[in-house]
Amino acid sequence: MQTANISFDRFNQLQDDACHQRIRDARARLGKEAVLLCHHYQRADVYQYADLTGDSLKLSRLAAQTDSRYIVFCGVHFMAEVADILSKPEQIAILPDLAAGCSMADMANLAKVERCWRELGEVLEVDEQVTPVTYINSAADLKAFCGAHGGIVCTSSNAGTIAAWAFARREKILFFPDQHLGRWTGAQMGIPLDEMMVWDPDLEMGGLSAEEIRRARLLLWKGHCSVHQMFQPAHILRFRNQYPDGLVIAHPECSFEVCRQSDFVGSTEHIVRTIKDASPNTRWLVGTELNLVNRLAEEVRGQGKIVQFMAPTVCMCSTMQRIDPQHLAWTLENLAEGEVVNRITVPEHEKDLARLALERMLSVS
Repeated sequence: MQTANISFDRFNQLQDDACHQRIRDARARLGKEAVLLCHHYQRADVYQYADLTGDSLKLSRLAAQTDSRYIVFCGVHFMAEVADILSKPEQIAILPDLAAGCSMADMANLAKVERCWRELGEVLEVDEQVTPVTYINSAADLKAFCGAHGGIVCTSSNAGTIAAWAFARREKILFFPDQHLGRWTGAQMGIPLDEMMVWDPDLEMGGLSAEEIRRARLLLWKGHCSVHQMFQPAHILRFRNQYPDGLVIAHPECSFEVCRQSDFVGSTEHIVRTIKDASPNTRWLVGTELNLVNRLAEEVRGQGKIVQFMAPTVCMCSTMQRIDPQHLAWTLENLAEGEVVNRITVPEHEKDLARLALERMLSVS
């Protein structure tokens, strides 16, 4: 991290009202020099300042089309990495708090994936039989790994298309880091559950026998989203008993049973679009992050639609919550003073290979 011209200590104890005024003042000074991106899961007191909103890939692609020098990504680390990979050379990607990570992305690292690849090579002709596919919710070096091994990136909206592309080239897929998205995608393609094996990176050979590895069409990394794992089939059953005409929609990062019992399954963009396009006076149970659900409920309330959060407990992206008004004000004031803080830079050798895996995805989907 670069040394800030303005120390964060001056902002850490600042009241929110003061932060908001300083954010507005800094944005006015910066003008179009900075574009502010906010993911759907971002907290409301930051989301209100967004120039662009959406999912991570959409935001990175839109930011690259702007003339802004600074891309301030109010999201998590892997999102800012994608912005750096896809941006123009003169653009600078910034994450207001470097501690805003993603627990799912952290469940797969390069050392463990490389070990997995070596171990698969003891049983298979791995470079001829297995296509590595990484969810976009992963570190840049894993995207680069896929680029180097004939693999590809996917999102929650195009995972089926990407899996079909991968199977057309090799007979097996190694899918990381989210087992649930991989399993739901495979099931939608008609792959039996007993041909989708979970690879545990903390066990030798992923905890699988040679026969299980040979039989598997999909090898699913043992990873998950800490938010979406909280949703349970019992939550859906309770809702259906109480509201028989209600509709259930879930993100594919939810467990297989939650997805199977839902009326609709899709990405954050799909969830937003489906509910906004639905008939008035409908009731919805939604299995995805709390900030998105609360915002969506307010947006469609005037149409008589009722949108409920699936879990009885609070399930929000706690790491994205770290991007608060204090960090945003500090970041923008430094930029207004000509000081770049918290720049996210993917090393060039990784960037080229990661971009290759991303471009394969974009050419297919």
